[in-house]
Amino acid sequence: MLPPVFPPGGNYLGCVIDECVVYVGGHGPIAGAEIIRGKVGGDLTLEEGRAAARMTALSILATLQSELGDLDRIQRIVKVFGMVNVASGFDQTPAVIDGCSDLLVEVFGDAGRHTRSAVGLAELPFGMAVEIELIARLRS
Repeated sequence: MLPPVFPPGGNYLGCVIDECVVYVGGHGPIAGAEIIRGKVGGDLTLEEGRAAARMTALSILATLQSELGDLDRIQRIVKVFGMVNVASGFDQTPAVIDGCSDLLVEVFGDAGRHTRSAVGLAELPFGMAVEIELIARLRS
């Protein structure tokens, strides 16, 4: 089950469709009133960070479902850009973002396999544990 769509926190759209490509802006680990905050490798364990990335993927899917009307319109996930709020010295950002990548493969199968970047940052908006962007190709 997908969480409610979280509205953008500023003057921008949650996603934009340009012909057969949908660009999803930064989403965080938000499901209703629940927000996972903290620094992975400090306040949060690696597994808690992975859970935050999975929750973020569900939030992204909720936005896509709302915008597209049907997730079956997605032909393939092309790119994921994951940002992790990290404690000093934490260098396992790819393992955190696997929480998102694994869910996308669970949902879309081989079409969910994508290219990806995963970076660690000193701070993220609202103290969120992760923020993730996504690009997907739509069926024509």
